[in-house]
Amino acid sequence: MTSLGSHLSPISVSVDLNALRQNYQSIRLQLLPNTRILAIVKADAYGHGAIPIARTLQGLGAFGFGVASVHEGATLREGGIQSPILVMGALQPAHLKALVHYRLTPVISHRTILSELMAVLPQDAAPYPIHLKVDTGLHRLGLDPEHILEIFQCTQESNCPVKISGLMTHFADADNPDSTFTTLQLRKFRTLIDHIRSTGLPLPPLHVANSAGILFYKEAHFEMVRPGLMLYGYAPGHPGKDTPIRLQPVLAATTYIAHLRTLQPGDIVGYNALFRATRPSKIAVLPVGYTHGFPRKLTGIGHVLIQGETAPIIGKICMDMMMVDVTEISHATIGQEVRLLGTQGSRSISAEDYANWLETIPYELPQNLL
Repeated sequence: MTSLGSHLSPISVSVDLNALRQNYQSIRLQLLPNTRILAIVKADAYGHGAIPIARTLQGLGAFGFGVASVHEGATLREGGIQSPILVMGALQPAHLKALVHYRLTPVISHRTILSELMAVLPQDAAPYPIHLKVDTGLHRLGLDPEHILEIFQCTQESNCPVKISGLMTHFADADNPDSTFTTLQLRKFRTLIDHIRSTGLPLPPLHVANSAGILFYKEAHFEMVRPGLMLYGYAPGHPGKDTPIRLQPVLAATTYIAHLRTLQPGDIVGYNALFRATRPSKIAVLPVGYTHGFPRKLTGIGHVLIQGETAPIIGKICMDMMMVDVTEISHATIGQEVRLLGTQGSRSISAEDYANWLETIPYELPQNLL
């Protein structure tokens, strides 16, 4: 177990590295023994702390790590991570010297950036590893298939300063129970692979599967997979279908009761009189709000746990405070622990609960939680 943030903060966030280890092993069991795992640790490992997460996964045998930017990759290198680090986001020419300095592997999605990279590489150095990304339908980042072939042919020249160490694409819809679009993407990717093979060019390791691809498209595992949110305890699922893996949430968060109020019928709570008591009530004030990652939309929808019981969020969530109704919770006291995320007693609150309350996805919560 490791803690994030200052002990002076009103919110205490902890990361269960044993849960992370168990999640990694559960993912490993979904794969063939020789399939590598590239762990996605962008956005500070989805808010879990990239360096301790990467150190733990490196010790478990993860092949490498995926990040969104050179800055994230440099942070891992400075934290002692020696495994391959793929920069999967968009690159600018100004990033390239630092990318090479920190021995980061670029995922090339545009021919211009490849030319810029070649220009900054030392002429007498060994060919620099790159991965190529082909756009098969997400239409975000990625090269057209014909440009992929041009780069493959270029790298066969004896003086080429780069070498292709991986070929990838990214699914747009793999968590949809309708497999039509994902199947189309796989078909486009395989067509490109067949075309490369037909020219006699050697194929590098292939990687396509994100978390949903790992679970629902075993034919997309290829030589490497890229789990993200699964590592942290949440798996994409298809409605009405059991997810074929059991994972444990890694992140937990607590705060405390800062103040207690007794209300009479008709008394209001918070800004704009959004909540008005209809009975004698006891209200707890918590020292966290939307600046800590709890948006105002949770008001009247979400809850926290106190003494293992649910305490509904009432009144408008403030910048640094929120109010919860503890009328039904006996012996609530100032300073008492409040569970914001994780388990207390027999109940728990997960990132999936927040996603349902906020009509979003579990990815949004952890990296926004302070």
